[in-house]
Amino acid sequence: MPTQHLDNIINAFDPIHLEEMNGTALMNRVDTKFVITLDQLIDVLPKLQEHYRILEIEGLRLPQYESEYYDSDSLDFYIDHHRKKVDRFKVRFRKYVESDLSFLEVKHKSKGRTDKRRIMVKDLPGTMNAEHAEFVNSTGVRQKKLNYILTNKFHRITLVGKNHVERLTFDLNLEFNGNDTTKMLNNLVIAELKQERLSRISPFYKIVKSMLIRPYRISKYCIGVIELYGRENVKYNRFKKKLLKLNKIQANVA
Repeated sequence: MPTQHLDNIINAFDPIHLEEMNGTALMNRVDTKFVITLDQLIDVLPKLQEHYRILEIEGLRLPQYESEYYDSDSLDFYIDHHRKKVDRFKVRFRKYVESDLSFLEVKHKSKGRTDKRRIMVKDLPGTMNAEHAEFVNSTGVRQKKLNYILTNKFHRITLVGKNHVERLTFDLNLEFNGNDTTKMLNNLVIAELKQERLSRISPFYKIVKSMLIRPYRISKYCIGVIELYGRENVKYNRFKKKLLKLNKIQANVA
């Protein structure tokens, strides 16, 4: 990754700090995702500087995230996503590595909106105890027993709108671990626009549209399951086009 070039670009953004972000928590929101390459990220970021501030935590603008994902024995959450079920859940522990803060998070997607609930935990546990399970079940998750499936690591750029209530994240340096396997997706960047309600007047939306980049539904968890557990072991026919696109992006790594 062209680290120095990227550092120079993100350092040119005006900063925003956590205590200033109360109005943009967006725990209940509409998400719009995009898939781009590292070169496209380098191209689009300077165009966003006048419209967004960058989250800075203890001097860091590209912090690392680590997540543990949980599912049932029959991978119900994965299957629900594959079936395009409109009411579905995702359960994970997420750690903000440099801040040493960890949370148990449940994301509930229903009728196009995402509702996220979370509680603070000590660290990434590797297993789910009774207290964790009680919280998860309180959010509406039906499955009573959830198991560790995989770990996902990445670095994230978080931008906050200057004149509009929205957040924009870019996840890069994607790494998946699980089932005694490691998979790196170094040229892939997942962008996610988080809004109170869908609005195409977003500066980011307008800019990527001018670059002929269209919204693209993708789940890091689902991609991780396929890559780590194998196409011969999990159903993935509805994800075939997405996998072809991801493979094409990876094949173009310089």
